[in-house]
Amino acid sequence: MTERIPEIVLNDGVKVPAIGFGTYALNGTEGAQNITKAIDVGYRLIDTAFNYENEGAVGHAVRQSSVPREELLITSKLPGRHHSYKEALSTIQESLFRAGLDYYDFYLIHWPNPRVNLYVEAWQAMIEARKQGLIRSIGVCNFLPEHIERLIQETGIAPSMNQIELHPHFNQEEQRAWNKEHGVVIESWSPLGRASSVLENEEIAEIGKVHNKSISQVILRWHIQLGAIPIPKASSLEHQRDNLNIFDFELSEAEMTVISALTSPTGRIADQDPASYEEF
Repeated sequence: MTERIPEIVLNDGVKVPAIGFGTYALNGTEGAQNITKAIDVGYRLIDTAFNYENEGAVGHAVRQSSVPREELLITSKLPGRHHSYKEALSTIQESLFRAGLDYYDFYLIHWPNPRVNLYVEAWQAMIEARKQGLIRSIGVCNFLPEHIERLIQETGIAPSMNQIELHPHFNQEEQRAWNKEHGVVIESWSPLGRASSVLENEEIAEIGKVHNKSISQVILRWHIQLGAIPIPKASSLEHQRDNLNIFDFELSEAEMTVISALTSPTGRIADQDPASYEEF
């Protein structure tokens, strides 16, 4: 299965699979077991965060899986309450202690928290952590163009990726275009709309019938063709496998347009606007 997953080269030269596995709310023994299954079935990019409180479960899954650590790419994220330089560095170290890992492949600032206005300081700490070998590649989540522009202007270093809310009800066309122009790869969180009504959409279902695919598979393929990296979560082995089985068909331009047209300015799942939202 993994041989069929294309790779994307980031602006820092690190290669990343075109699809990953989300772990939000996969906690404890059961969560670790589900993550281990995902790795064994073919996922190599695993996404967690300090605030998910499951870095330990992810680390346990890495050790329990049949796949060597060096073949996996593990992502975690810096929480908003630890953006100051010294706190950010110690939080990265604590993240690694929690997971029982020597390094993270990707570490991202979870939200810019513009009112607190310490995200540049957090970014400088992550640059230092990368120099120390604690992180291979540094990026951001939920950053608007003006936030990324400031990082570049003040540090000279652009994020390798920007993980944003992206699904058919909120397709982020302008944000995607800006990031592409500036060489920042997009990752999609909640790529299936967090089990919203989009999974019952009749137009997507009809497209699925043409390709003998499920609605979820069509949506994930839409992400791939947008140039975004989806990170769907799935507990069952069947869904984990189905979500990977999206590289043997292609959506037409017309089909892509149908799905993209489902977007709405108010399509965010929880009204979390990065221009004002503050993560603890």
